[in-house]
Amino acid sequence: MLKVKQYDTVVLKDGREAAIVEAFENKVFIADVGSSPKDWETIDVTIDDIEKVLPTGSK
Repeated sequence: MLKVKQYDTVVLKDGREAAIVEAFENKVFIADVGSSPKDWETIDVTIDDIEKVLPTGSK
């Protein structure tokens, strides 16, 4: 099972990268998507929306 924690960077199944802002019981998350503060969007995602967790320091 995929483990996602607050502050992880993940790849969503639609191909976007997201930064996890808040995690609720490893099922529901609040995440920021976008390339910079100018275009960030805060979205809700579920564990089913996440393809993988990127290793720390991968950016």
